[in-house]
Amino acid sequence: MSLILTLNAGSSSIKFGLYAPSDEPREEARGQIDALGPEARLVIEAGGVETSEVIGPADHATGLARLIAALGPLCAARQIAAVGHRVVHGGPDIDGPRVLTPALVAQLDALAPLAPLHQPHNLAGVRAALAAFPEAVQVAAFDTAFHRGHPFVNDTFALPRRFFEAGVRRYGFHGLSYDYIAGRLRAVHPRLFEGRVIVAHLGNGASLCALEGGRSVASTMGFSALDGMPMGTRVGQLDPGVVLFLLDQGMTAGQITDLLYKESGLKGLSGISHDMRVLLASEAREAEEAIAYYSFRLAREIGGLAAALGGIDALVFTGGIGENAGPIRARAVAKLGFLGLAVDADRNAVNAATIHAGRVPILVMATDEERIIARACARALLTKGAEGENWIPCVSS
Repeated sequence: MSLILTLNAGSSSIKFGLYAPSDEPREEARGQIDALGPEARLVIEAGGVETSEVIGPADHATGLARLIAALGPLCAARQIAAVGHRVVHGGPDIDGPRVLTPALVAQLDALAPLAPLHQPHNLAGVRAALAAFPEAVQVAAFDTAFHRGHPFVNDTFALPRRFFEAGVRRYGFHGLSYDYIAGRLRAVHPRLFEGRVIVAHLGNGASLCALEGGRSVASTMGFSALDGMPMGTRVGQLDPGVVLFLLDQGMTAGQITDLLYKESGLKGLSGISHDMRVLLASEAREAEEAIAYYSFRLAREIGGLAAALGGIDALVFTGGIGENAGPIRARAVAKLGFLGLAVDADRNAVNAATIHAGRVPILVMATDEERIIARACARALLTKGAEGENWIPCVSS
């Protein structure tokens, strides 16, 4: 018997999943190292039972080591045959999952400046897994891959053409989440799947994606994971002139990077917290102003993607905020009645699967990035015999 392990190393947590390989991998356990920092916590859910323990100070390296040590009892002497990794950035050419090779890891390392909060941690997970499971097939599934194939107008900036050819373009992110949601729409709402759907992935990181027939045609995130929506600590859309001004005022590139990635967004606007739950519970004026800005930008991004699609047939909310923060959904949709969008207050308050009161369906759907990674691993195991080849046949989710 063998198992698939998935690793999803984010900016503040490391998620994992254990699956029995099959055409549709069967989940046996999942969990995460949460709140990396002085009071990290290991959470494991297996057999319907959740256990949690504080493991104390942990960064990504020590957190990964602790997680790998915890896998022993879960594996029950079974071999880890494949390890799947979420990798945020795959560059302009990678349009699907890949088996990792030393050359590919080096290529992905070079993309770290484009996703500094994530790529180094993703690759730290790769290296830890290579050391812990040297015989396993190592697979990367990319957040950017789902967005390859955008129309030129949704992929480019109005810079001299040579920059686009050199890779300065809009990549889009959160692709594993959008891939999963597209698959769920096809299975549960096939008519909507064929239409024009806007998906709002709202969590500590946040973006929106315009789908047409289940394919990404536009995204609010661009060259980096900074663009579009304000996030927990990331700025979102920003006039590039601000960066030029800050440089002129003597800030270094490193200081500006920290400002835009780690000190801005909900945390910077409120001065209270990056956590939407904390802000919604607060009576502080600064918390309300941060929520108001977030909701305003959300409405604006939905409107912009509706224009990119030429209309909207459904709106989907997913991610931690998207699935659980009814007030945010209601405040954003309140501005979008002209698109046929309206929220049913009672259904919205309990995070029901459908929350619309207008003609356009509004859905609340849980996402599952780990399952997309596990599926890529299962396909890689089926094609393991292709010596020297790291391309994985792609089948729709």
